[in-house]
Amino acid sequence: MAEVVSKNGRKMSPVATRAVTPVKDATPKTVLLDARKQIRRAENEEYLKDKNVKAFLVAIAESEGGSYHAKYGYGWAPGFQSGKWTFTDESTHPGAGYGGKTTASGMYQITIATWSEYAGKMGLTDFTPNTQDLIAVDILRTLGVIDKIKTGDIPGAMPKAATRWAALPEGPGKKNHYPPQPYAEYPKFLESYKSAGGTVK
Repeated sequence: MAEVVSKNGRKMSPVATRAVTPVKDATPKTVLLDARKQIRRAENEEYLKDKNVKAFLVAIAESEGGSYHAKYGYGWAPGFQSGKWTFTDESTHPGAGYGGKTTASGMYQITIATWSEYAGKMGLTDFTPNTQDLIAVDILRTLGVIDKIKTGDIPGAMPKAATRWAALPEGPGKKNHYPPQPYAEYPKFLESYKSAGGTVK
């Protein structure tokens, strides 16, 4: 490149310019997001070790008539008994039950939308029993009742839990949140909870 000299005799340094498109590096953000998902999952795994939380999940499942490999829909009971509304592939959410009426599936009647939201928060992609348990725990955390359950304050946990599971009563002497949906009366729910090792303060 030829040397350029100004009128006053100073040497000029040529500057090359070019248009560039800024590229955002998403790696740090992705790593941070993955870390948060792993932390959330690890925290929920710890909650699953708590005897009261485990017992509460059992009571939910018994109230809802749940099974880890059930797909739900209208007339679910005979469909389940005939095997029409069961699934064996745990690699993802199984989708709609027999007849395509609802996507509620598994032990806690988790819909595709709920699975996508809560499994996504923990970086989960399957629909194994452990994933179903973790999602149920995360729902209870989101409702703000997980600590009540841990301490045995079951009456205090019921009103909000009943907003997510139609078969749950809202508390002692109360009906469910979504009539006329069938539900387990509180004494029955409490019996299931205590039989599974849960304690009440």
